[in-house]
Amino acid sequence: MLSIYMTIDHELVPVEEFRQGCWINLAAPTQSELEQAAAMTGADPDYLRAALDEEERARIESQDGQTLIMCDIPRVETEDGAYVYTTLPMGILLLEDYIITVCLLESSLISDFVNNRVKGLYTYKRSRFIFQLLYRNATRFLMYLRRIDKASNQIHSEMQKSYRNKELFQMMALEKSLVYFSTSLKGNEMVLEKLVKVNYIRTYPEDEELLDDVIIENKQAIEMCSIYRDILSGTMDAYASIISNNLSIVMKFLATITIVISLPTLITSAWGMNLNVPWEGHPLGFLIVSGIAVGVTVIAAIWLWRRKMF
Repeated sequence: MLSIYMTIDHELVPVEEFRQGCWINLAAPTQSELEQAAAMTGADPDYLRAALDEEERARIESQDGQTLIMCDIPRVETEDGAYVYTTLPMGILLLEDYIITVCLLESSLISDFVNNRVKGLYTYKRSRFIFQLLYRNATRFLMYLRRIDKASNQIHSEMQKSYRNKELFQMMALEKSLVYFSTSLKGNEMVLEKLVKVNYIRTYPEDEELLDDVIIENKQAIEMCSIYRDILSGTMDAYASIISNNLSIVMKFLATITIVISLPTLITSAWGMNLNVPWEGHPLGFLIVSGIAVGVTVIAAIWLWRRKMF
């Protein structure tokens, strides 16, 4: 889908034609839309198609007056009734008269800008607009990280009541999400460092503070992601040890019960053979054998209990 927006009277509004200073958003574009955007703006088709590769890495390139900023944006989806957090590449193409954003799917990050949730947005202030996109992206990473932490705490509470595969799979999905976030945030950090060191984008004094905020937010997201990964990894290891210990306790208990139960069977089976045995003709023979079996069983049970086998 190809959409064109422009700031008019301090408000972002959709427009029908390509204008100088407008913002062109390509979300899950078709081939004809890519060709139309390239023809009308003079954008490099390879730059436009770069963000359509799910494996594209975060980077920044500049050639022939066109600057491409590739960054990873967070995305949430459902899988087997649980939320899974992944990342998706987004391309920001800076031209002389236009800004183009390209993404493989529609993103809630772009929706914030389209719905005028970002204050001070002016499409013709291209440098500031790019920094606002990157800043909003970093804050969205932080928001999703807090959701992951909250979901982890909820699953932790459920696992204290019962150990089921469902909770373990959910914890594994969260840990997988943090791996995606960590990799993407580090890639975005490299892009931001290159923006500071290399003058790909013309910056103004009023925008430098915003760029510093972007770098700070991204570093904070990296630190939070690292902390949550360590906590989640430690929690998973702890639960694995607890489950293994519980299994050992159950197996020990079952083995002890088996030993105790087998003693009466062993004694009574000896008197049940076709051999001459004591008290064979005694009228109280059955009670005597039963008493011996019970006594041996009780003694064995007491001994095992003192050895903490129960």
